[in-house]
Amino acid sequence: MGEPAIPGFVSVSRETAERLEVYADLVRKWQGSINLISPRTLPDLWTRHVLDSLQLFALRREPAIWMDMGSGAGFPGLVTAICLAEIGQGWVHLVESNHKKAAFLRQAISRTGARASVMPVRIDAAIKSLPEIDAISARALAPLPDLLSHSAPFAARNPAIRLWFHKGLDYAEEVRSARDLWAFDLVEHKSQFQDGSVVLEICNLKKFN
Repeated sequence: MGEPAIPGFVSVSRETAERLEVYADLVRKWQGSINLISPRTLPDLWTRHVLDSLQLFALRREPAIWMDMGSGAGFPGLVTAICLAEIGQGWVHLVESNHKKAAFLRQAISRTGARASVMPVRIDAAIKSLPEIDAISARALAPLPDLLSHSAPFAARNPAIRLWFHKGLDYAEEVRSARDLWAFDLVEHKSQFQDGSVVLEICNLKKFN
């Protein structure tokens, strides 16, 4: 399929790399009928989206029960689920209310063997039906204060939960805004692929009274 190699800082099996290539090809195929990603990023699909999402598996390799909020084309949640397939443990609940995108995600799961299921509902509806979650991810979905609001009910159920959010150049301002409303511990993981971008790792989330 001709995709670039997986970088050395992320160790995945050859089978997982091939599954990721199948997934990337599906995104290209469906992009013609559904706007899964920004068209201007399509030429850089592998680096901009697939490898960028793969950073989560490098940061948290152990199996976990994930919720991926606003999954869209499946970045980063479906990439995580593809990686979990080689471990044979863990699961990703892909929450995506757009039914066309949800249909794409189902086909991608079927074609790749990803350890994931699709919830075609809004995030607030998912709160009622999902079990206890170990980790939450989101990418290009909403400002950080909103992401923390969506995550708060799950953090109340599981104080050990970890939140993983991809953020771009303006992430520092989002963090400042979030700290006006929330107390939390934060680790900033610099992106290996996007200058100035980060993966924010958040725990011990509590809202100020």
